[in-house]
Amino acid sequence: MRQNMIAGNWKMNGTSDSVKTLIEGVVSGLSADQKCDVVVGAPYVYIPAVVAATASSVVKVAAQDVSEQDKGAFTGEVSAEMLKDVGCEYVIIGHSERRSLYGETDQDSAQKYMAAQRHGLTPIFCIGELLEERENGTTEAVCARQLDAVIEAAGIASLANAVIAYEPVWAIGTGKVASPAQAQEVHAFIRNKLAQLDTAIAEKVQILYGGSMNPGNVADLIAQPDIDGGLIGGASLNAEDFLALCQAAG
Repeated sequence: MRQNMIAGNWKMNGTSDSVKTLIEGVVSGLSADQKCDVVVGAPYVYIPAVVAATASSVVKVAAQDVSEQDKGAFTGEVSAEMLKDVGCEYVIIGHSERRSLYGETDQDSAQKYMAAQRHGLTPIFCIGELLEERENGTTEAVCARQLDAVIEAAGIASLANAVIAYEPVWAIGTGKVASPAQAQEVHAFIRNKLAQLDTAIAEKVQILYGGSMNPGNVADLIAQPDIDGGLIGGASLNAEDFLALCQAAG
């Protein structure tokens, strides 16, 4: 039985004071018998403070990106070894904003995925289609291509230590949400694709929904058989909203 996960992606938001207030609110509001995995993705500069604030809680910390390089003359980059060293356990890789705003390719994402795993980080690997790709019927082909880049580079077995996040790009930060049926259809496609290669991996891997999940729609989305939680953007910046999602997910 897969455990649900609620993972927050704070993106480029926060100050020392607001981050302190937010993470303290999340930690204090989680019940002792919290059953879903809880992860928060903080900006690089706040990761040590968030790790310290979550040390005695169930909350795990993620970075929002990572270099594909292990070390060297790569000004401005942050390596997986560095993230592990300061207490990260997860890293978000291949987010649509990295792909669309910064030109990250499928192969770039695959290299980052492998770098994360080399140093003991669990990738939260993002895939998903643009609005025009949804409208022209290529959603499954796009998701398959993005997933294949990782499978071809790292092997299907690597997904035993990874999380997949399906994020329809047209539903990120827009307030639009795929219907539970639409989301489930793509999640089922992803799981079935993996099952063709390894049924045990397919059954085990957590597949999160990453398109404007909020307290108003979480119950219907989580109820779908192949949706194992959410990668949360806007709602993760409000402790009350984020806690409501965690409660709904278990």
